Amino acid sequence: MSWFKREVKGIITTTEEKKEAPDGIWNKCPNCKKPLHYTEQVENQYVCHYCGYHLRIGSKEYFSILFDDNQYTEIFPHLRSGDPLNFTDTKKYTDRLKDTIAKTGLDDAIRAAHGKIGGLDIMIACMDFNFIGGSMGSVVGEKIARSIDYSIQNKVPFLMISKSGGARMMEAAFSLMQMAKTSAKLALLAQARVPYISLLTDPTTGGVTASYAMLGDINIAEPGSLIGFAGPRVIKETIKKDLPKGFQTAEFLQEHGFLDFIVDRREMKEKLSSFLGMMKN
Repeated sequence: MSWFKREVKGIITTTEEKKEAPDGIWNKCPNCKKPLHYTEQVENQYVCHYCGYHLRIGSKEYFSILFDDNQYTEIFPHLRSGDPLNFTDTKKYTDRLKDTIAKTGLDDAIRAAHGKIGGLDIMIACMDFNFIGGSMGSVVGEKIARSIDYSIQNKVPFLMISKSGGARMMEAAFSLMQMAKTSAKLALLAQARVPYISLLTDPTTGGVTASYAMLGDINIAEPGSLIGFAGPRVIKETIKKDLPKGFQTAEFLQEHGFLDFIVDRREMKEKLSSFLGMMKN
């Protein structure tokens, strides 16, 4: 049956011999819809080389981009959330945590590590959106608090990379208290005259925006990032007015004075190194 096999110069090939591309080698840019090869993504620091769209990445990728030679020491790596409210919706919170930990390889929605950027010491806490939408629970607040303590004790600048859907509803008031807790810790950091840089990425919303994400000595965002407290639909229904074009984008916020800089991810390490050098002096 020649329909099901080819014969070319004596070599027979069948559909059984075809090799499929491994998962993750290719994906599509969410903005321009053009195909992106994984190697090209890594080389271009996960920015689409066609349209400049900044792909969503996690702590592993940010650490590799920012820390010198990808060398860093992670602190408090195994903190995990409890279930103080015995929360159950369609699924038990404890079961969802177990499933998410197994799926992502993360213990919660944040990792913290210290190392060097451009030869200068720094402490970085970075959120992971893949862990329950980067939601802020008690572990997120505790890791940020301990990271700030490390910065104060060692006089090391603190960089917070935010990427979150907001407070984690499964922890209710325990989650909301992290807003006050982290803000109080940042006040102590300011009293100790230790620099704090806040980097807001896509998306940064809810209680995270309402607390530590907007309290930096320098507030930076990546291009096109969604940044806000409540969603546009909720705001529109509340104020009964149409929202301006580009509302809640990094560019809109910078134009209205909420951000100091918008920095391309490919230039981020150089810019941060420059800021750290100025702050040190």
